[in-house]
Amino acid sequence: MSDMVTIVLVTSLICLVTAVVGALVLRLIRGRSLGWSIVVAALIPLVAVTASVVLNVQLMFISAHDSSAVSVALACATFIGGLLSFVLGRRVAQNSRRLTTALRDLGAPHDGRSPEARVRLNGAPGEIAALAEELEATRERLAVAQQRAHALEDSRRELVAFLSHDLRTPLAGLRALAEGLEDDVVEDKTAALRQMRQTVDRMTSLVGDLFEMSRLHAPATNGVATGRSMVSLLELAHDVTSELDAHARRRDVHLRLDSGSTDDRLPVRGNSDELARALTNLVGNAVRHTPAGGTVVVVTDRVDDGRIEVAVTDGCGGIAHGDLHRVFDVGWRATPERGTRDDAGAGLGLAIAKGVIEAHAGSIAVQNVRGGCRFGVLLPSESGPPTT
Repeated sequence: MSDMVTIVLVTSLICLVTAVVGALVLRLIRGRSLGWSIVVAALIPLVAVTASVVLNVQLMFISAHDSSAVSVALACATFIGGLLSFVLGRRVAQNSRRLTTALRDLGAPHDGRSPEARVRLNGAPGEIAALAEELEATRERLAVAQQRAHALEDSRRELVAFLSHDLRTPLAGLRALAEGLEDDVVEDKTAALRQMRQTVDRMTSLVGDLFEMSRLHAPATNGVATGRSMVSLLELAHDVTSELDAHARRRDVHLRLDSGSTDDRLPVRGNSDELARALTNLVGNAVRHTPAGGTVVVVTDRVDDGRIEVAVTDGCGGIAHGDLHRVFDVGWRATPERGTRDDAGAGLGLAIAKGVIEAHAGSIAVQNVRGGCRFGVLLPSESGPPTT
């Protein structure tokens, strides 16, 4: 066997043994800091080379003079490799601990007292930096989701309080009327019965609004309109304004429907009953908040991008700028008094309208205009023969 073959075999054997020992060491310290694993992984090749040189010197394949030069080079390489791997390992370990802390606090509620929420890394590799950026994006999404959840919980709590008041008042009235009829102390029984029927109608409307809200948010429907067909939004708006015209006249409010083009029936695909409910809520809300002598205008038209718009403009005098974003919240009302008028409700009409419009892939918005508010609805247009 030639010397070169012997050198190759001895060096290969030493490297193999060193690799096995290094793997065992890495296995033993796998539960410890990542920095130690990086240091050991960096030193294993240097240990293999050093052992190979020593053994080749013992077998006299390398002279003592040459081995001294190689040993000095290996010592320097070992020192540099160990130092650099230690620095790198410590940096990676520190960044990993910071990521671990950030992950631990990811689901914690965020408040104004938190001085710093972002993860600060110190010279992290690209993969860890990308993980930190994704973690920060997830943190922001969770913060937004928490804010929405808190707002929804506050809205539900407010709705329960409002409903308790709205139900308690008519129930107390019904109880008083029933006791008066039972004790035969009510003189005008016809008027009492009429008032009881009106109170029951108000409570029935309130329960109907609650049922509609629960149906729109039910997991089975997931906010998607069911029973869709081609609907003429122009004819639907005409029907709604015709039905509410008598109510508007009783309040001395002028209700008018304007259409950009009578030749275009403004077809949309959706549920006619749900769309009629949404338009009725919008127009009824406008009539209710417009003072006597005022005007409510309903405009239907096709906008430049092909979508269909329905705009309801009232004469309510406008909404405070800080309350515009709450107009479609469940249970919110612009006036503090509740249950004191015959048309008082639970503040679900606009929330239902918003849910119906969004279920039809549309959008709804409100803005203040001169003398009142403008509620604008945009729905995607469909082609084909619409039906009401």
